[in-house]
Amino acid sequence: MSRKNQIEAMLADAPKDSFLRFALAKEYEKEGADAGAKEVYESIVADDPDYPGTYYHLGKLLEKLGEDTEAWRVYTTGIDVTKRLGETHAMSELAGARMELGDEEDFA
Repeated sequence: MSRKNQIEAMLADAPKDSFLRFALAKEYEKEGADAGAKEVYESIVADDPDYPGTYYHLGKLLEKLGEDTEAWRVYTTGIDVTKRLGETHAMSELAGARMELGDEEDFA
């Protein structure tokens, strides 16, 4: 049984588990199934907006897909969430990713 299949089996018992869903999104990315990964990341943000790791990985995927404006928005939301949660390392990573993407004027 593949890792992806194992994760999917565990999700059958815990369909809203953010950690398992995040792991599934990463498996989709490994397979090159970017649309599937994007869908899973977006569902985590919708269902569990305080799951901080999702914002960075979703933002990077959006950049890869050429959706820079949406990536900027995701990074900004993630910065706000991680700041509120006191997750300074994640906040720093998000700020760095957003800075690499461009200036605020580019996305206003």
